[in-house]
Amino acid sequence: MSALAKNYNRRPISFKYGKGSFLYSTNGKKYLDFVQGIAVNSLGHANPNLVKAVSKQSRKLWHVSNAFIIPEGEKLAKRLAKKTFADFVIFQNSGAEATEAAIKVARRYFYSIGQPSKNRILCIKNSFHGRTLATIYASGSKKMTEGFGPKVDGFDHFEFGNHKDFKKKITKKTAAIMVETVMGEGGIKAIPNWCLKELRKICDKKKILLILDEVQCGIGRSGNFFAFENSKIKPDIVPIAKGIGGGFPLGAVLMNKKVASGMTAGTHGSTFGGNPLAMSVGNAVLDQILKEGFLSNVKKLSKYFHSELNKLRKEFPKVIKEVRGVGLLIGLQLHNDQTKFVQKLMDNKLLTIRAAENVIRILPPLNVKKEEINIAIKIIKKVCSTYK
Repeated sequence: MSALAKNYNRRPISFKYGKGSFLYSTNGKKYLDFVQGIAVNSLGHANPNLVKAVSKQSRKLWHVSNAFIIPEGEKLAKRLAKKTFADFVIFQNSGAEATEAAIKVARRYFYSIGQPSKNRILCIKNSFHGRTLATIYASGSKKMTEGFGPKVDGFDHFEFGNHKDFKKKITKKTAAIMVETVMGEGGIKAIPNWCLKELRKICDKKKILLILDEVQCGIGRSGNFFAFENSKIKPDIVPIAKGIGGGFPLGAVLMNKKVASGMTAGTHGSTFGGNPLAMSVGNAVLDQILKEGFLSNVKKLSKYFHSELNKLRKEFPKVIKEVRGVGLLIGLQLHNDQTKFVQKLMDNKLLTIRAAENVIRILPPLNVKKEEINIAIKIIKKVCSTYK
């Protein structure tokens, strides 16, 4: 009997090792892993460059705390700032910590300019921003908050796509609007570019901040470094995690100069966040993702993957309702509950994971090969043809 608490419904399988897009179980079976730690392993399992970075740094220095300058962190922050809208970065350990820090940055900014009552964050109802107390109440989902009262105040919600409701919820106390650019857990729903542009205009008009949560969709998964890039807007704050660590726990909050002015010494901290090991891995991930041609290859392969999935949707219209998502953050919405379908895919050695609205999340590594996509298509087609 396991001594682990029952907060996860784990599948009865363990893995011995992984390589690239594949996982190898302890009972000798090979699986095509299109979960990749829920979009975490951006470069697949046991990537040689990441292994080399961890090995090299682990022989030198693991941890010193943020009481001292960490050169690897200085380097990673400068690279992220140079690549993005950001002027400053705060490193964390996870997506939830990064999102919660983003909330703190927004509130602290208005406090620092003499508007402490401007402290509420407006979010999409039933979104996902993490599992800390503040972030579950930011998500506004009954499923996530039930049993964890008292309520953490300071969050208002609107329904996805309900623009009238959204505008009504903005008040004089609203400090920021925080949305996932592409909702992951919520069913792989992307916010359209025109909507992101409108959000930016409203934030500018109302003098509030725009936080785009790119924890799951950022760092190349959309085919761009950030999923919002096609909209040509600049957010004020962006929390990231998952892909930037390539499997190593790493999160960060990116922010512009204006909002960073509120984050003075002592306002926020993290014992482990930004330690030399994590920073070395983060730099190694960027070495690969920022290579010329890497992101264009993600776009090319994702276009092919979406096209092949849409062919299956047309062939099996009673099974597949919709193909969703951007880049290699793909959602397959079924007409019926997806639990059985996910299990059948697993029985055929393809690993996927569920999302809301009967959606199956498909999250290959960003360096996936076309022949591996073809294997997945073949398995999905086989399951569709026998699925009832």
